[in-house]
Amino acid sequence: MSSATANPTLYDRLGGVYSIAAVVDDFIDRVMHDPVLNANAAVDEAHHRVSAAGFKYYVTEMVCWATGGPQKYTGRAMRESHEHLKVTESEWAAFCKDFDDTMAKFNVPEPEHKELFAIVQSTKGDIVTG
Repeated sequence: MSSATANPTLYDRLGGVYSIAAVVDDFIDRVMHDPVLNANAAVDEAHHRVSAAGFKYYVTEMVCWATGGPQKYTGRAMRESHEHLKVTESEWAAFCKDFDDTMAKFNVPEPEHKELFAIVQSTKGDIVTG
């Protein structure tokens, strides 16, 4: 038995790129239409300036990379791409609710949900600047 099967990565436990892409698709649709997030004029403008498809691509790439997949994240740094948005604590909370709602929709098991949320949470300092 190889070490990969004995100790699968979070990427493998989440089902790989196709499963991650499906989850990201749902999550980004939630985020792009979240009235709490879009009440922030800078966020609303960004959601109308960037294509949902492109946003989903970069988030899928990042999640795959961050969970141990073979993909490399090629987008901008979190601080660089969010600093001008002045995201607040309440907007972060709405974002996290969208995340939890997507995890529930796809029945992501609690251990993987918590592990993935820890990765998301690690970006908060670069995203919440308002």
